[in-house]
Amino acid sequence: MGLFEKMYTFIIFLAVIIGISLGQLEPIRTSAESFIVPLLISMLYITFLQIPFEEIRKSFKNLKFTSTTVIMNFLWTPLLAWLLALLFLGDNPALYIGFIMLMVTPCTDWYIIFTGLAKGNVALSTAILPLNLLLQVFLLPVYLLIFGGTTGFIELSFLVESILIVLFIPLALSVLTKALLKSKQQFAKNLLSKLSALPIISLSLAIVAMFASQGQLLLDNLNLLWKLTIPILLYFVINFIVGRKIGQLLKFSQSDKVSLNMTTLARNSPIALAIAMTAFPDQP
Repeated sequence: MGLFEKMYTFIIFLAVIIGISLGQLEPIRTSAESFIVPLLISMLYITFLQIPFEEIRKSFKNLKFTSTTVIMNFLWTPLLAWLLALLFLGDNPALYIGFIMLMVTPCTDWYIIFTGLAKGNVALSTAILPLNLLLQVFLLPVYLLIFGGTTGFIELSFLVESILIVLFIPLALSVLTKALLKSKQQFAKNLLSKLSALPIISLSLAIVAMFASQGQLLLDNLNLLWKLTIPILLYFVINFIVGRKIGQLLKFSQSDKVSLNMTTLARNSPIALAIAMTAFPDQP
């Protein structure tokens, strides 16, 4: 685990503070927004490069664990997110959609680090990572249309365009890059090791730009953060309990129980952020 991975949480927090501070300067506040999407696309491109899609078949070697995580992440969790959003955020379409977007996208990177720290089955968690990413890329627009289509907040054309721009373009470029480097595996391995910190750097810069452009609006509406706190806490508490009970019911080993909890609790905020920034450009 490199220095950037160890300091991930601190770096993100620092990016928020820097962004809000820079947002007090008018020239920066007005121009910062134009940098957000390019930075997020570059982050996703490098992230996709690091995901071993060719090893996706390994996830099916432990079919019981893989099927459990798929059901938890892509059936149970979207329903839970929708119910919590409906109960606590139904009167605010922006928060309602944003909450659902965040909660239906399983994490595909840094949760591996915390799985290791918690003595989970890192190999198993890594094996299901490509499957988690592919499923969320294809299912996210479905969830948004099912759970958010009646709000009048989502325009199908903008949603499709945003997904093509921020997900499929970097995904396609990463697949193409891997194909071009297939005959140079050692070079590709060395290159990826050198690029490992770039996703965190790109995400941090995107957060700086986002809070520089919208930070003042956030400070003016801090009450919305409190409104989000209850459903977010309930989501994590409920999913933790459900994950532990299912792990016990299916007689998973302790390390597999940890891996199940990690993959069903950790969320993919960069992908949710990238889609939100392009699909809803007029929303803060």
